This record gives sequence, C-alpha cells and structure tokens, in this order.
Amino acid sequence: MYAVIRVRGHGKIKRKALTTLSQLHLNRVNHMVLLPETETSRRMLQVVKDYVTWGELSDDTAGRLVQSAMLLSGDRRISDADMLKVTGRDVTSIAKELAEGRVSLKELHIKGVIRLHPPRHGWEAVKKDYATGGSLGYRGKEINPLIERMLPFGEVKADGKQNE
Repeated sequence: MYAVIRVRGHGKIKRKALTTLSQLHLNRVNHMVLLPETETSRRMLQVVKDYVTWGELSDDTAGRLVQSAMLLSGDRRISDADMLKVTGRDVTSIAKELAEGRVSLKELHIKGVIRLHPPRHGWEAVKKDYATGGSLGYRGKEINPLIERMLPFGEVKADGKQNE
C-alpha cells in the first residue's frame, strides 16, 4: 500500500497534475491518501511527482495512523471499541491488513483523506526530488519516518481523545 502525501500548494500547477491531484483527493498540503500498488496508481503518481511524495507504508506506521490520525465518518477518532463493533477485529490486525493492502478504508468506514500536521523540523527542499535531497517523489520505506514526524504528539486514549 502506497502512502501519498501532498507537499506543494496550489500555485502554478499544470492542468493534468491538478486533475490527477483532484482525482486522488489530495486538495490540500499535508493531506495523505493510501493507494494500492497497481499500475494505474503508479501512472497517476508519475503525473503528480512534482507535487507529492510517496512510499510503502509499514505495519507499525499504519497502526499509529489508525490510532491517532484516521477518522471515522462524523470526524470521530478510531478506538478499539469502534473497530471491534464495525469489523470484529482489533486495531493492530486492521493496521496490518491495511499496510498489506488486503482491506480498504472504505470497507472500514474510515475517511479516505488523512489530515496530518506539517512535519516536525520542516520539509526538506520542496522543489527538489527526494534523490537529490528534497521532499518530492518516491522515497520507498523512508516515507514512514516522515509520517511519524507528521503525526500529533502524545498517546491516544481509549475514548479517542489525545493526551498532551
């Protein structure tokens, strides 16, 4: 499963890239979506490579995302009780299946766009690709430390509220 994060804003975007970003539901900076690793996804990512960064999501990061950043419909945080009620499985097993691409966010009644904070210590150069020391383009497994830097501080309580 690819984690795709929008890095750059809305100024001077090519029309084809703007259309693709809209189709991916990446309308704002620091928003993230999860895409299956298919040829169609790879082609769409190639079109928007100058505006997003992406890589493979790990199980641990998927677990942290489910617990602290993903929202159910109605903008409610996800708790173990909610997941047990909806799917009959706990959050850790859901996170593992999500990272492997065996289950989709739609099946879990989770919003497709994940709103993240800007990364702590900032972005690298937002006009350069990752291979040359920037933030854009494919970064493989290195997307996971970036997502960790973008997650909110503190632990999430069982009721879905966050400790500070």
